[in-house]
Amino acid sequence: MTSKPLSAEYRTGKVYVCKLAHGGDLLDGITSFCKEKKIKMAAVSAIGALSAATVAYYDQKKRVYREITFKGHFEILALTGNVSLKDGSPLCHAHVLCGDGKGRVFGGHLLRGCAVFACELTVIVLKGKPLERGYDEATGLPLWRE
Repeated sequence: MTSKPLSAEYRTGKVYVCKLAHGGDLLDGITSFCKEKKIKMAAVSAIGALSAATVAYYDQKKRVYREITFKGHFEILALTGNVSLKDGSPLCHAHVLCGDGKGRVFGGHLLRGCAVFACELTVIVLKGKPLERGYDEATGLPLWRE
């Protein structure tokens, strides 16, 4: 079953750069910043380092996220994502790529459990009607809806 595409047009608003707190949780830090600034729709990116990492992989057949935790010290090679609304509150949906001391790379869907060693976050606010997330029957995921 193919669902129809959803698109919306936005103007660029403020652009924020933020150094997240050492020792804090990466996902919580992004979400807290957006709540503090009352951001309802945005594009986010980040670089930095983590002292622990937790990501997930979505099992499409079973429709569940499989959590993967890595212990050690890692570089944030790339973090990209967006902020939109879920149940009226800002929700950050991001994916992260991390690298270890041997040059190995891993990544996935960003979860709580990524301990910030250092993080430089960029948030580009999108001006327009914010998208709301809701249950998508075709995927089992909380995706944008009209």
